[in-house]
Amino acid sequence: PEMRIAVTGASGFVGRAVCEHLVQARHTVRAIVRESRPEWPEAVPVGDIDGETHWREALRDIECVVHCAARVHVMEDRSSDPLAAFRTVNVEGTKRLAQQAVEAGVRRLVFISSLKVLGEATSPGQPFLAHSIPQPADPYGRSKWEAETALRAIGEASGLEVVVIRPPLVYGPGVKANFARLVQAVARGIPLPFRSVDNRRSLVGLDNLTDLITLCIQHPSAAHQTFLVADGVDTSTPELIQAIAQAMGRPARMWRVPVGWLRLAGRLSGQGAQVERLTGSLQADIGHTREVLGWTPRVSLQQGLQRVVQDFLK
Repeated sequence: PEMRIAVTGASGFVGRAVCEHLVQARHTVRAIVRESRPEWPEAVPVGDIDGETHWREALRDIECVVHCAARVHVMEDRSSDPLAAFRTVNVEGTKRLAQQAVEAGVRRLVFISSLKVLGEATSPGQPFLAHSIPQPADPYGRSKWEAETALRAIGEASGLEVVVIRPPLVYGPGVKANFARLVQAVARGIPLPFRSVDNRRSLVGLDNLTDLITLCIQHPSAAHQTFLVADGVDTSTPELIQAIAQAMGRPARMWRVPVGWLRLAGRLSGQGAQVERLTGSLQADIGHTREVLGWTPRVSLQQGLQRVVQDFLK
């Protein structure tokens, strides 16, 4: 059945895709953004997100909120106190949204958290599970875990049905940051020093993530649950580079550098975290998601990369 759904962070990479997917699924969608835009007159602006944000107007007559808005993980954080900055938006802002959602009579809140809540890395073949013990290692991951905890408390006290989704790296048309740089490097034919890397990473395509979010809006078994999401097939960095090259119809150029050297070079150049992402493992086991919701990723990694590459070549 059709529902009235509000999406926060609607102009962002994930939020925009969620809005499009929900409209296609015949729901009534209210896009909530930070500031109004002439090209999107029907979007509702709420200003900066913190413990004082006024969500009431935006939540009127809404049955479910998909909360995508967040202060996201950035590589070169300019803030003098990153944890405080993350907490303001991701914890205080989320709490305020949930409290006002309860007052507005919203039934369910789907929170887009992060796999980083569980930690930064896994040992190969030992993926994170939905019930793994959270061990966030950076301010972003900590703020997302604190937000999850606050939401659970509000849900238990009020009956608001909280659903938490923890994606790993999300890729799709319009992807930015490291993933975009990797695609650019392959497109330019730059030889990359990753042939010796033997890691396992879970990724999730935008299509698969929005598909799961749409299911979580209505599925009766989703209430008060936490779900991991991924494409269902983990990949190594060399395999990913090969798959991107294949989608472009080009050769993948890679050379061998010992992983220890790559990590050292990363630390010396201040790119340690980036190198860690390209050389380390971070896996999510989506068995619980499949079991509880009967969900299967619809789009394969290769299909998802095809969409990224087509968008990039445009």
